[in-house]
Amino acid sequence: MKIFVITKKTGALCLVCLILFLSLVYIGKSDILPVSGAKRDLPIYCVQKPETEKVVALSFDAAWGNEDTGQLIDIMKKYNVKTTFFVVGGWVDKFPESVKQLHDAGHEIMNHSNTHPHMTQLSVDKMKEEVEKCDNKIQKITGVKPTLFRAPYGDYNNAVVGAMRDTGHFTIQWDVETLATVGNPCHTRG
Repeated sequence: MKIFVITKKTGALCLVCLILFLSLVYIGKSDILPVSGAKRDLPIYCVQKPETEKVVALSFDAAWGNEDTGQLIDIMKKYNVKTTFFVVGGWVDKFPESVKQLHDAGHEIMNHSNTHPHMTQLSVDKMKEEVEKCDNKIQKITGVKPTLFRAPYGDYNNAVVGAMRDTGHFTIQWDVETLATVGNPCHTRG
């Protein structure tokens, strides 16, 4: 049996080493900072405006039904509100008339992928294919090629943001969820 005596000097050294070790383990496993220390490629969460300019960017993800689309269009028209709809290619296939109505009402129709996959689980080529297929469907109906992309499930990493940039898209993320409590209008989810 060995007995180790920890003095103030060796104790402090052990504590520093433990903190350093735990920091390296945390950074190595975290998706916040890669081990290399390279900056994480983030989507756009919020655009800061002057305090005097009161603006809200409202968006909807359209991936399943369209039961409320007509009502949404009427409500937004009543209040002169324009918004961005991030649509899935499958939704465009099912509801092309809704895509046309939204576009004709002055709303932006942007890309939410073709089949709503977890983008981080795809190869870069598959990510680009997902977006290009959806772009083509939207452009066929609206005449406008999308320039914005929202990742399904909010699932992104450097590869997703980079692949979208390569396809000419800005990756957009939400900063306030409809079920979230009201707080800082430009907070970043972490």
